[in-house]
Amino acid sequence: MSTFEKVCKVEDIPDGGVIGVEVGAEETPVALIRKGQEVHALHDVCSHAEVKLSEGEVYDGTLECWLHGSCFDINTGKPTGPPATQPVNVYTVKIDGDDVLVSLSKES
Repeated sequence: MSTFEKVCKVEDIPDGGVIGVEVGAEETPVALIRKGQEVHALHDVCSHAEVKLSEGEVYDGTLECWLHGSCFDINTGKPTGPPATQPVNVYTVKIDGDDVLVSLSKES
């Protein structure tokens, strides 16, 4: 059974943008991406250069790493552009009223 933790309010995430949060007792870094009322959660560490993806840019359903330009699909975590070749974890998100809740269990 997945455990969900409240991490922020929907309005804390800019529409079309990204923020970084820490989830759980181990403070796992998570990048939250918002498209309207839809929120996606990816591991907030680039699989190529180990920098925060939440400092990058969101466009066309991807999150681009600010350092070398690796792009990751916000739905699957798979790289869509080099130099990254490994995916990042995708986490399950639930919206409860105005609250964003994240489960650190991997989606797939």
